[in-house]
Amino acid sequence: MKNRSLAGAVFVLLLGAAAVARCAEIRASAYRGWKGQAMDNGLVRLQLLPEIGGRIIQFSLGVNEFFFVHPQLAGTLPPPSRLGPGGSWLNYGGDKLWPAPQGRGGPEFWPGPPDVVLDAGPYELKVGEASGPAVSVSFTSEKDPRSGIQFSRTVRLENGSTHVSFEASMKNIDTKPRRWGIWSHTQLNGGKPGDREFNPLMKAWCPINPKSHFPNGLNFMAGAKDNPSFRPNFLPGLLRVEYQYRVGKIGMDSAAGWVASVNGATGAAFIQRFVFEPGQEYPDGASVEFWNNGIGRTGSPGKEKQHKNDPDENPFVFESEMLSPFARVNPGETYSWRYDWYAANIGGDYPVVGCSDAGVVAESFMAVETGGKIRLKGRFGVFYPGSVTAVFTDGSGRKFRPSTVDAQATPLKPVVVDVSVDPVAGAKSVTLILTNSQGKVVGELAKAEIQSK
Repeated sequence: MKNRSLAGAVFVLLLGAAAVARCAEIRASAYRGWKGQAMDNGLVRLQLLPEIGGRIIQFSLGVNEFFFVHPQLAGTLPPPSRLGPGGSWLNYGGDKLWPAPQGRGGPEFWPGPPDVVLDAGPYELKVGEASGPAVSVSFTSEKDPRSGIQFSRTVRLENGSTHVSFEASMKNIDTKPRRWGIWSHTQLNGGKPGDREFNPLMKAWCPINPKSHFPNGLNFMAGAKDNPSFRPNFLPGLLRVEYQYRVGKIGMDSAAGWVASVNGATGAAFIQRFVFEPGQEYPDGASVEFWNNGIGRTGSPGKEKQHKNDPDENPFVFESEMLSPFARVNPGETYSWRYDWYAANIGGDYPVVGCSDAGVVAESFMAVETGGKIRLKGRFGVFYPGSVTAVFTDGSGRKFRPSTVDAQATPLKPVVVDVSVDPVAGAKSVTLILTNSQGKVVGELAKAEIQSK
């Protein structure tokens, strides 16, 4: 009943909200020379390329595109061999599924890329829900004899939200058990417009597991161990990845269930969410991994590779990757793993210090009583258009009147809270609540105890 009262209190304000998204749709599209399918709801857009490894080649928030697309391969399809010159990898970019772990140490490792089935082969695309509260499609790969699996994933886009949900599956098509993790491999654009300079404002933020089995919560997997691109505890409990065009890879056993990548030049934030499963074994011991293309050396002594300072050969790629736990799958069985994407705008080069179902926190929320008023302050990005209200609560959890702080919140711009409101007798804390454009309470953005100055 309290939620209904709160929704009623802001309903009139929501009628005038400027950012109301249209219904989601799936349609044929043309993108950078490719013919494919697009999922679009007026807030976010996914460009789908089933012909090339079941890729989502681009994900956009409004006009802001997140993913790397190789400029030399844009608009092309793999040759019959599905390989580049000399058997090389055709790195088209975008997002795709790979088996994990990666390596060449034996049959329990996936040696790609290149990979002519799961990465470069055609996937079958089927439309599921074509209308309603959400639309969905499914991708299914060819059967891969090397890994013994067949990938599929269902992609679902909601109306009135930047939320995209995924169910990824691997089916054992072999005659013996197989053991893999599912690897959501996403390449973000680390370059400035024009593709000739890297973007130093491209950053990612991920909570460090306080009980990590890695020193400082990080495992340096490739490149120099003193690579300044990776800064654990740059803010308390948070890893900062700053793109500096220095080659390197790290893994984390992050348990918080989210990672946020931010283009500080535009404020556009791409958020990946997952459910961490304590006690389960993960490929590489990691739930999250980052790879940065750039200059430097990788490999073991005597087998080192020098990565050139050449964006044509060594493009500006910033990878943010999620991994499922290992799954032992018997012949004919299927293992499924769920994860989610969101997007929001936080208005510039800010960190992401918190994440909820409603949005992300870029500047921590504060409530300070001074001069007979309570000043509310913070910066956020929201996942749904609607209204943000401040709800005052006493020590027993009893709620008082809500106060609207942003009647026209939208994922396309930051929610900057800096207002002074009248104090509420008996209130001890303030919670910011996001209500969507249909009047439904989505969840909490942040909560703060009221401090006296």
